[in-house]
Amino acid sequence: MSLVQPVDNLAMLPAYLAAGTAVLVLLFDLLVARPAVTVAVAALGAAGTAAGAALVGAAGERRTFCVGADCSWVWGGRAALVGAVIALLTLGVLALSGPLLRAGRTPVGEYCFLLACAMTGGVVLGAAGDLITLIVALETLTLPLYVLVGLRRGSLAGAEAAVTFFVVSVVATTVTLLGAALLYAVAGTLHLDRLGATLADRADLTDLPLTGVAAALVVAGLAFKVAAVPFHAWAPATYDGAPLPVAAYLSTASKLGGVVALLAVVQRALPGDMTGPVLAALAVLTMTVGNLVALRQRRTVRLLAWSSVAQAGYILAPLGALALAAGRTGDARTAAYAAAVAYAIFFVLLELAAFAAVVALRPADGDGGTLADLRGAARRHPWVGGAFALALIGLAGLPPGLAGLFAKVTVVRALLAGHAGWLALVVALNAVIGLAYYLRVTASLYATPTGAAAVRPARTVALALGVATVAAVVIGFAPQLVLDVAAR
Repeated sequence: MSLVQPVDNLAMLPAYLAAGTAVLVLLFDLLVARPAVTVAVAALGAAGTAAGAALVGAAGERRTFCVGADCSWVWGGRAALVGAVIALLTLGVLALSGPLLRAGRTPVGEYCFLLACAMTGGVVLGAAGDLITLIVALETLTLPLYVLVGLRRGSLAGAEAAVTFFVVSVVATTVTLLGAALLYAVAGTLHLDRLGATLADRADLTDLPLTGVAAALVVAGLAFKVAAVPFHAWAPATYDGAPLPVAAYLSTASKLGGVVALLAVVQRALPGDMTGPVLAALAVLTMTVGNLVALRQRRTVRLLAWSSVAQAGYILAPLGALALAAGRTGDARTAAYAAAVAYAIFFVLLELAAFAAVVALRPADGDGGTLADLRGAARRHPWVGGAFALALIGLAGLPPGLAGLFAKVTVVRALLAGHAGWLALVVALNAVIGLAYYLRVTASLYATPTGAAAVRPARTVALALGVATVAAVVIGFAPQLVLDVAAR
């Protein structure tokens, strides 16, 4: 048997574009040494990566690095969707980073290079066909963020947040790798589809205590990346200590990567009767704790962080239907997986818009401040305040935020299709709890101003906010398109 494998370079094109962007950023920063050029190269590379991911995905599923029927790289509709969204989120965060980079406390070359590296990990993650590729891609997405959180010179809060994030993530990665090693010991394979087929065909393997321990370790390790309760404690402190654009990336691209990794393992590798009860419990805990703690927050970024924790519970909720036999039928499983991906896509768009509004309303290189600082912001900046209010209303799942409304409806519909009505009821109750703090912040935006000085939003920030808001509105009118792609 030949040890030389043919490589489908067209299938690998999105990864080449993302990695090439990181290399070009380094070269231009070294040879040209002009911050504007470095940022432009990073932005063009992110846009090119998004276009490449969409074009390759439109050509149909492509596989490479295969041994027989088992492939380590599978680029299909969902991988294209994830890759394009990760690249566009990177482009959006670059736009939000203008005031931060102009303040001079953050090195431009290193900042853009690390963002491009994280983008590369996110692009590869969507196409991973085995556990090793999956974990390495997830770490490639996460590792640069440790540095980005603490990259701002002279920021003690950033350094503390970076150390917290690093320690927790290292533990999470160790737990995930241990689980993957135990699964290999049980089944003799790391390819996701082969692993799933082996565990489905051999009941003697699923009855082994070692298999249960391995599955629990993998799910727990990936739950850290999603910031699911009780693996969430790092998120609020890290978001609040990070620069605002980096917090936006953590809350969107990083969370989307964790969801994709968890979904790949649950959908393709681990039995539903083993993971379903765990995911149902995680979903209930995550959305409930996230919403209840968010009610007490007075700092803007911490409120958005706890809101992000609660939203992770909604994303996990459809997978909780796997706990029931009715939720493990072919149609119910497909609906659950599509609902989780679609909700994650809708969420990251609205979350990016919310963070963009905070960046626009705060001083350059400043933190998110308190909710009191936002009082009357919509009267000082009607367009920015209106976009912020629309994002908050969308996260709450109310019209006219149609993207958020459709996302909630999709989750509930998937749960009802899996006969998990009790979990749908928990989702509905938590959505009502979430209204309290989303509407409180929205009302504060239109309250009488406190006399704080108006901040003129940077052009790139205003552009990112406008694009994210328009995208959220447009996708709210054509949500089925995202659902159809997510179901592939």
